[in-house]
Amino acid sequence: MDYSKEYAEKLITATQAAAMVESNSWVDYAWGAQTPVSIDRELAKRVSELKNVKVRGGVLLSVPEIFNEDPNGDVFIWNAWHAGGPDRSRINKTDAGFYIPLRYSELPKYYRQNCDVDVAFIQVPPMDEHGYFNFGLNASHLMAVCEVAKKVVVEVNENMPRALGGFEAEIHISKVDAIVQGENPDLVELKGGSFGDVDRKVAELIVNELSDRSCLQLGIGSMPNAVGSLIAESDLKDLGVHTEMFVDAFVDLYNAGKITGAYKNIDRFRQTYAFAAGSKKLYDFIDNNPQCMAAPVDYTNDARVISSIDNFISINNAVNVDLWGQVSSESSGAKHISGAGGQLDFVLGSYLANNGKSFICLSSTFENKKTGQNESRIVMNFEEGSAITVARPNTNYIVTEYGIFNCKGKSTWERAEGIINLAAPEFRDGLIEQAEKSNIWRRSNR
Repeated sequence: MDYSKEYAEKLITATQAAAMVESNSWVDYAWGAQTPVSIDRELAKRVSELKNVKVRGGVLLSVPEIFNEDPNGDVFIWNAWHAGGPDRSRINKTDAGFYIPLRYSELPKYYRQNCDVDVAFIQVPPMDEHGYFNFGLNASHLMAVCEVAKKVVVEVNENMPRALGGFEAEIHISKVDAIVQGENPDLVELKGGSFGDVDRKVAELIVNELSDRSCLQLGIGSMPNAVGSLIAESDLKDLGVHTEMFVDAFVDLYNAGKITGAYKNIDRFRQTYAFAAGSKKLYDFIDNNPQCMAAPVDYTNDARVISSIDNFISINNAVNVDLWGQVSSESSGAKHISGAGGQLDFVLGSYLANNGKSFICLSSTFENKKTGQNESRIVMNFEEGSAITVARPNTNYIVTEYGIFNCKGKSTWERAEGIINLAAPEFRDGLIEQAEKSNIWRRSNR
């Protein structure tokens, strides 16, 4: 069937698309590298005409023009599901932006049952011959957004990869209200972070826990990056991938011959993911690649799905861990840093899997930029306002450069001892003293 006539009828300019937004409306900006570009620029020009426009998005890889034209959030109020650098800056500025707490696996349901969307703007690759616009790098939750949005506008970018998937990975032109032919900018890249000696020590401890046929979920950051690098150098083979975020490390592992997916219980031979962010190398790898499976996040992050995969290995970062075994990965006090994302989903699912393991990794210390002093990431109690991402019954392995500790089955005094041993030596005596005061330290511990 020829869809050229319908395409032409729905084609509008970015200025016309931006004109759809009214004061007091909810606007969706998609996610990651699919944030609109041309429409965003035109919407920013309307800053003096509008009031109280609430915009949802997340994992921003670049600063939107609506931020530049409205730096204090007087008109455009940012609401982020997860924080990249630009999100973080906006959220930590009074009244300019806010974080929406979530378990990432529930995001499609959030939209379908709890969220209003007046206009959705989504950057997509060109329409195919069957009239479908692929969701590119984000099968994640975009179908749910489109189902509830009063108006759906796609901004076409010829540089957006076409990500093959299992389901909910594309939308038909009949479900689209308007099409903007974008300017085809290069996709914003998320450069892979370098890693140092501490990251490498943590990675070595984790890689020793892996076996052939393990199925991997890697979070973002230098430590998961280091894990990927060490796996590429190892003798491990026949690994699988089932992850929330698809990153460059998986491309490197595939090119090193480590990933086959041959022994996955589900989606065999396919690298399954909800969204992707990385370098051009990653985007090129995904494009029309049958081994990459883009799927909605209520599938990829469903603990029941994760638990069905043997030898599942989940690797994520944390900001702080306390002596009770609680994990904080979202904020440091009231200062917002990241988001819950799918960390809890994968902590729960991987432990339930046959021979599955969940690793929360962090450096033992960090430098306080205000004081220039080293501080411990292992603490007795979190600073007031810190979000608890993983509750203490759910924590499995915690890893720092000083060791690895399995919290499962351990009492409060056993946890205190095991987690203190993960702290930098200069902080251990102070932590022991605090543990004694909190009645979780036995006289026989030392």
